[in-house]
Amino acid sequence: MAEVIGIRFKDVGKIYYFDPVGETMAKGDYVIVETARGVECGFVAMPNREVDDELIVKPLKSVLRKATKKDLAMMQENKKKEKDALKICEQKVKEHGLEMKLVDVEYTFDGSKILFYFTADGRVDFRELVKDLASVFRTRIELRQIGVRDESKMLGGLGICGRPFCCSSFLGEFQPVSIKMAKEQGLSLNPTKISGTCGRLMCCLKYEQDAYEYLLKITPPKGALVKTREGKGTVVDIDLLKGNVKVLLQGKEESAPVICSRREVRVLSKPKKNAREEKEEQE
Repeated sequence: MAEVIGIRFKDVGKIYYFDPVGETMAKGDYVIVETARGVECGFVAMPNREVDDELIVKPLKSVLRKATKKDLAMMQENKKKEKDALKICEQKVKEHGLEMKLVDVEYTFDGSKILFYFTADGRVDFRELVKDLASVFRTRIELRQIGVRDESKMLGGLGICGRPFCCSSFLGEFQPVSIKMAKEQGLSLNPTKISGTCGRLMCCLKYEQDAYEYLLKITPPKGALVKTREGKGTVVDIDLLKGNVKVLLQGKEESAPVICSRREVRVLSKPKKNAREEKEEQE
């Protein structure tokens, strides 16, 4: 076990562990730390606590000191510089005729580097652009290509639910989402209905997936042969949330299926899976 504090460098960014060096930090305190890209100023998102050594990425870096008023003023000044830098870079992109869209600009705390985030359909040769920007800002320049999900996280906005994007309001990291989740949750596979503003599958598909996976395990699948109070039959439809199954009874194929609770039926045999279904399940 080791004592750590959790630091964020963005409001909804990933939490990184640092050694508090014996000091007690409160949530919201600003601190100066050393990172892989230099000295940075972040805020405490998780106060002092002990965590397992397995959860720590070693070597564990230490907190240098608490941020002073001068440090906070420098952060505000960097924010103002970022707006000007974005306009200058946009103009330079036009001059060089590059097919790229600038999304955000970030100054490192000590001003030793400026990071420009952009999106593009393919690879972009921005070597001449970097040289041009370096001559203007007289510091190190880094251009970083990001995906559409990262763009939505940075810019923010409202989802189809009417609420702010999950990624820009509380999701520290993106979770893997697959079309299989939409199938198991019985959602329409129309891309416009299960995709977010970024054009990718909605992050919220992940939220209830564990519950659906559990319900699928305890509910007879479509095509299963089951025994009910009224006799044997085949499951033709299921309602996972209500816990009901529709069963077409043997010898009564012309009648409407009967609705039974999954607790009232006993599975006699499950339908055989085809090669495609077995492959999807393994993946």
